[in-house]
Amino acid sequence: MSSSSLPDKNTSDVTMYDTLRQGQYDPTFVNSRREAIVIFGSWVVALIWAVPYCYLNGYNVADPENIKTVLGMPAWLFWGIAAPWVVANLFTTWFCFAYMKDDDLGVNPDEEGEADSQQEESEDEEGDE
Repeated sequence: MSSSSLPDKNTSDVTMYDTLRQGQYDPTFVNSRREAIVIFGSWVVALIWAVPYCYLNGYNVADPENIKTVLGMPAWLFWGIAAPWVVANLFTTWFCFAYMKDDDLGVNPDEEGEADSQQEESEDEEGDE
């Protein structure tokens, strides 16, 4: 690796890298990582419930003619798919409205230039009056 491909010590990239190495992360990153871990964890819980439950209760049924039903569906389908789906939807609703944080992402550089030009235009219009 050539020395020209390494970042210069005086650039902001080095200070950002040093900050990340020290474990001082941006709050937006911390929040999004925490939220991703919760979502992935809930997905794993649903997977661990649905797949084994449906396999154990839906396959190799001793008497297929006498399968128990709940609301007209086979019981294994209701308790293995439908009920967890309803629970997952309730959890998702709670998660989105109560747990997630709305972080300030700052100003988009493209929008910053547009906002400045609009402000200058409005100042010019006020000066003309």
